[in-house]
Amino acid sequence: MPDTRIHVPYITSWSTETPVIPTVIRHPNGVGIAYADETMGDRDRSGILWVRVPSTPGTGRPLFGKVHSLRQRRAMRRLLCQVCGEPADQAPDGVLWLLLDHRADWPGWPNRMGVTEPPICRPCAELSVHACPALRDGYALVRAQVYDIAGVQGMRYRPGNTGVAAVDLAMVAHSDAAAPWVLASNLVRELRDCVIVD
Repeated sequence: MPDTRIHVPYITSWSTETPVIPTVIRHPNGVGIAYADETMGDRDRSGILWVRVPSTPGTGRPLFGKVHSLRQRRAMRRLLCQVCGEPADQAPDGVLWLLLDHRADWPGWPNRMGVTEPPICRPCAELSVHACPALRDGYALVRAQVYDIAGVQGMRYRPGNTGVAAVDLAMVAHSDAAAPWVLASNLVRELRDCVIVD
């Protein structure tokens, strides 16, 4: 009898996990953004401001294609599988990633590419290529030997006449002057020394 259960990836948001965006203001030091009611837990170790989102996995309905910011960051930091939340596949030739196939974008792809997709374990990679509609147009299994945390992705703000204004979704390095102006929603790793595997 076939398995008819719905498999919900670890990083998937649920309908009860709507982000709560407090009032975003210019940081009191004049550089970057802050929350008007900011707490210590709103920033990461690098001083980046993160979206506030409740964590209630399994409650409500899964929102496939919508990533839960906190679980994405946890999976990226700890190299956990994006689907099951257990350790990702690690071998002598690198950590395993399942990516949309963009080999035509540049020679040597995906070397030096910033990714927001956490790594994956082998059993979940096999499940995902059969179950995930986003992968139907092509995917690549990639092993990366170097996968440094490189920055964040989120809404970039700029100073305005009466406070701050959202500009666009941006991916910035931690060292970038724009980093203090980003309300982060995803952690980014840069993949290097990559090989594409079967």
